[in-house]
Amino acid sequence: MKILKITAFFFTVSLMLACNPVEEPGSKYISEGPSHVEMRHVDGNYRLFVNDEEFFVKGAGCEFGPCYLVAAHGGNSIRTWRTDNGQRTGLEVLDEAYEHGLMVMMGLDVARERHGFDYDDQESVAAQLERFRIEVLELKDHPALLGWGIGNELNLHYTNPAVWDAVNDIALMIKEVDGNHVVTTMLAGIGPNEVKYIAERCPDIDFISVQMYGEIVNLQQYLDNAGYDGPYLVTEWGATGHWEMPETEWGRPIEQTSTEKADAIRYRYENVILADESNCMGSYVFLWGQKQERTPSWYGLFTEAGEKTEAINVMEYFWTGEWPENSAPKMHDIIIEDNGGRFDNVRLEGGQFYTAIISVEHPDIEGLSVRAEIMPEPEQLSEGGDFEQRPRSIEGLIVSAGTSEISFTAPDETGEYRLLVYVTDDSNNAGTANIPFFVEQSID
Repeated sequence: MKILKITAFFFTVSLMLACNPVEEPGSKYISEGPSHVEMRHVDGNYRLFVNDEEFFVKGAGCEFGPCYLVAAHGGNSIRTWRTDNGQRTGLEVLDEAYEHGLMVMMGLDVARERHGFDYDDQESVAAQLERFRIEVLELKDHPALLGWGIGNELNLHYTNPAVWDAVNDIALMIKEVDGNHVVTTMLAGIGPNEVKYIAERCPDIDFISVQMYGEIVNLQQYLDNAGYDGPYLVTEWGATGHWEMPETEWGRPIEQTSTEKADAIRYRYENVILADESNCMGSYVFLWGQKQERTPSWYGLFTEAGEKTEAINVMEYFWTGEWPENSAPKMHDIIIEDNGGRFDNVRLEGGQFYTAIISVEHPDIEGLSVRAEIMPEPEQLSEGGDFEQRPRSIEGLIVSAGTSEISFTAPDETGEYRLLVYVTDDSNNAGTANIPFFVEQSID
């Protein structure tokens, strides 16, 4: 009797679900059908087209940040590194993008040799391919999907060219199950070997995508040296990389101020990305959000608190043709009084009192707010954009913080530290600067 009741219960529930199916979260636009995306060679120029309309990518790399705000600043696309980042599914990302008029270059998180994956292990390679098949089938019909990015910087510290065979197998699979979107792979820089291998082993890739930072100013030379004269996207670029900046005597990179970054980004977009009208189909600036990589402020166009930096003003200008009404404070420099600036290998005495001088420019200096923190340098350093643990700030060392001076006490313990300063306005904008310093033995 009990078994019959249970059976009847499950039959009733099944009938209710069949009559009133529960819609999966983030899938409400799938029924509208996919956008048709293709690459065309028109009048000597390569361009992407979405539903027969030319689409020059005005995008940003975004994973955990406020991706929808790309549209508010004039952008038209975001790029991800994976279909599910642990906080949002690919369908949720696509839905949000669609609601704000954005297209998504969806990343497929291909395993990297530098993380221990063996591309001679045929069973593992096959399992990876089938996993991606499931991901592609789930997302391919969403109207916000622009294309597929197969892997991220698979050429970084690798030795086995069989990875490109796997990349092409993924590209071929995508074209078999999804005939509506372009396919690319993202490279760390570009060199002759990668171009050779991809030409020989990846015939089903539509175009390559290049990722460069400070060296992007020499992109055309890199392309020429590599023998590549085809279409491309620049899928990561932005602030000068930490590996490209001068270091202190104790080996810590010196970060540019937010204004120096904005100036560099403006120059690079204008003189590199927009300059190549024939082959460059657009770009994704890095990073529309915030991350810890050497410092909490190095690569993010937003601060940890969610404030917008001057680089966003620059991108809005290029994406819309107009500067925003309220621009971020300009942060020109930071020095520690009587001890030197960012490039001077500043050494301080533990427990002693110091004053940092900052140079700020803004129409309303009196209306600005300032906060500062001192943190030790990170102990475990990431590579290739991998996760890096943010050091914990040391409490109680900042005495006062104003728009011209920061008063602080140096940490007691000998070691490597950094003073970070954030100047903010009432429009959620921020200027940033930091200075590394080494604490010598404290004086008793």
